[in-house]
Amino acid sequence: MSYKNLLVELFVEELPPKALKKLGEAFSSTLFDTLKAQGLTAVDSATTSFASPRRLAAHITAVASQAADKQISQKLMPVSVGLDADGNATPALLKRLNGMGLSENAVAQLTRQMDGKNEALFIAITQTGATLQNGLQNAVEVAISNLPIPKVMTYQLADGWSSVNFVRPAHSLLALHGSDVVAISALGLVAGNQTQGHRFEAASPIVTIKNADSYAQQLETEGAVIAGFAERRAEIERQLNAAAAGQNLKPIEDDALLDEVTALVERPNVLLGQFEEIYLEVPQECLILTMKANQKYFPLLDTHGKLTNKFLIVSNINPADPSAVIGGNERVVRPRLADAKFFFDQDRKKSLESRITSLDKVVYHNKLGSQGQRTERVTAIAIAIGKQLGGVDLAAKSGLAAQLAKTDLITDMVGEFPELQGIMGRYYAQHEGLDNDVAFAIEDHYKPRFAGDDLPRNAVGIAVALADKLETLVGLFSIGEKPTGDKDPFALRRQALGIIRMLIENKLPLPFTALIKSVLSAFDHQTTESTATIAAIKDFCFDRLSVSLRENGATPQEVDAVLSLEPALLSEIPQRLTAVRTFAELAEAPALAAANKRVSNILKKAEGEVQAQVNASLLQEPAEIALNAALGKVKPEADTLFENGDYTASLKALAALKAPVDDFFDNVMVNADNPALKANRLGLLATLHQAMNRVADLSKLAS
Repeated sequence: MSYKNLLVELFVEELPPKALKKLGEAFSSTLFDTLKAQGLTAVDSATTSFASPRRLAAHITAVASQAADKQISQKLMPVSVGLDADGNATPALLKRLNGMGLSENAVAQLTRQMDGKNEALFIAITQTGATLQNGLQNAVEVAISNLPIPKVMTYQLADGWSSVNFVRPAHSLLALHGSDVVAISALGLVAGNQTQGHRFEAASPIVTIKNADSYAQQLETEGAVIAGFAERRAEIERQLNAAAAGQNLKPIEDDALLDEVTALVERPNVLLGQFEEIYLEVPQECLILTMKANQKYFPLLDTHGKLTNKFLIVSNINPADPSAVIGGNERVVRPRLADAKFFFDQDRKKSLESRITSLDKVVYHNKLGSQGQRTERVTAIAIAIGKQLGGVDLAAKSGLAAQLAKTDLITDMVGEFPELQGIMGRYYAQHEGLDNDVAFAIEDHYKPRFAGDDLPRNAVGIAVALADKLETLVGLFSIGEKPTGDKDPFALRRQALGIIRMLIENKLPLPFTALIKSVLSAFDHQTTESTATIAAIKDFCFDRLSVSLRENGATPQEVDAVLSLEPALLSEIPQRLTAVRTFAELAEAPALAAANKRVSNILKKAEGEVQAQVNASLLQEPAEIALNAALGKVKPEADTLFENGDYTASLKALAALKAPVDDFFDNVMVNADNPALKANRLGLLATLHQAMNRVADLSKLAS
């Protein structure tokens, strides 16, 4: 069997830049997987993906011209249909064999195998291996149909009658097995060995590829194109760093922007531009955003992270004199910066406080009122939280910050750049001379905005951020707007995780259920169903917390053990998890966990509520007397440690109960005939259960 390397390329019009990386990876991986499934690749075959603004390509090593033949077992029909009572072939079986080109003699070669609940007849046949032409034709069709295309377009082919659907119009198809063209077709194109290079920089408009392995090198030297996405990205990054270093500056780090620019150019050439320093009076976030989002420039920062008036342009051409390119880009960015400065100057003419009434005109939700009404609720909640966390002073600052938190939504700058909400509020608050705690809280109340984001930097920000997220979560749950499946239009999962992170990471002494109840009371529409709403919110948040804890390394058993008790303070959960993990390592842990599970089952089956009380005079058996004595010593110690917050030591203290617990279950009949003895022994078990399950439900650790 002969193996050669394979190259397949689709040459198209400019592809959507934000999708290019995924398109390239999907094209090459699907092509490889489909060829592999047909037996056309070797064990050590590997694929390399190429993706530039105008091409998707894949290079695959060690591809066979034809797959090896293989023996397969083919089902014919049920035994009851193919053979009569005497075991002879029925006409139906003979007809099937004749249709396969086999004679009656083939009956002797049949085997019987179970097919589900019935026995069937099978025959071993040799399946001819797929040819590369047929296999690649199939693979290309599968790869094209499975591309994660953001939006398909329909375009007409050259014949004027036919049309096809693809992400962008395709102009050529290249397929080389070694140096041989593979005769396949796709999107109305027939494969050849030619492609096109750079629109302006190529030595020749048409590049004839000699063989599969010369593709990348020929495109670079003859076509002025760096075909590999990763290679082109690395070259851009190298040039950016070199150009910035020449100015003793550093380019802003933005992987998404770097990916997008990589998808916009085929032959990157980094140039240095600059703008007038007067624009640096505008907050740097505004300037950075407009340069990145609108122009795809890389702003340059000084060693302190402060924006300078210089920026880097990633050009797709490399003229001998780049001044015209630089000048053109500088002229384009200047009006953008002027607009930002105009918005900033205009916005500062009105105070944030004067904008509060305008929030009444902004709809928040048709069942929850305007942003103005929402602001009133968030303010009341923030004041209450602030009072709990820091008294009157914190409550006052939290109330002011909450009142002003959404006012920058009315400003021109945020109207133009919604991504700057909160950030501009902070700048305008500082311009007005407001307390920095309040100003930073206005910016930070949106945090954490995503997984791994920073938390608010001060207590005022924590209070307002908690109030804002709780108002959203509780308010939407109260009107039945709950996430379903993959749909979460109001990002309530993210809001819940933000609340959980702030409570836990800041060790806030705020009981969770009481917090939800107090927030719900801020809504005028609360009904008799408020108990169900609170329960639903708690379940939702604990589900999110459970997933988060498992993602961070806790086992499902550890998480269940801690969360099944629904701790009032979420801030205690990390310590409880640590305690459970330490307890699980004790030699006594498996036996105590199993015993705890047994105790739980016994108490569940008991009639009526069992009180954790023991009458010492009713204790008869030595084992129950010993267990009661051990509990009398261990329980107070464990309880004291628990109350002092030393959960690990509290659980460790329980290790002393292993022997008396084992002895009790070996020698004592709990369900005694005497009702008083039975009740007393159940009371002893209830006392044991109470002692063992303050930190976590240890029965969840039982295997």
